[in-house]
Amino acid sequence: MVNSFYSKKVIEHFLKPKFFGKIKNPDGVGEAGNPRCGDIMKLYLKIDEKNQKIKDIRFETLGCAAAVASSDIICEAVKGKTIREAQRISFKDLLEKLGKLPPLKVHCSVLVTKALKKAIKDYQNKKQGIKDNRQGTRAIKKE
Repeated sequence: MVNSFYSKKVIEHFLKPKFFGKIKNPDGVGEAGNPRCGDIMKLYLKIDEKNQKIKDIRFETLGCAAAVASSDIICEAVKGKTIREAQRISFKDLLEKLGKLPPLKVHCSVLVTKALKKAIKDYQNKKQGIKDNRQGTRAIKKE
């Protein structure tokens, strides 16, 4: 029975995620995954340049109920927050918001916080004109 493993909140966010989807022309994108368990999470950010707040956030996640719920809950937690506030969100904060997660599923909250940090870093790099070329090096955009 699913309820013996997951809290009501996890089930709600898994069955009816509010933030599922992709953002067209995102300001930042971050991806994290675990090849062993098959969870892959991708977060998309839209940032308000004036106040540095996250004005929209969406996710695409391939994974279990805990992975989808963790992705949705982080979106709920950081939407409307400044980048600085969002960077302070930890996997423990998400676990508190989610309620009960089996010990083997805690890594889902860790992965999605990594994806958020990568999306913020991607946004910051774009602002500075640094392009990630996915080969372990970065190139600075020439004007």
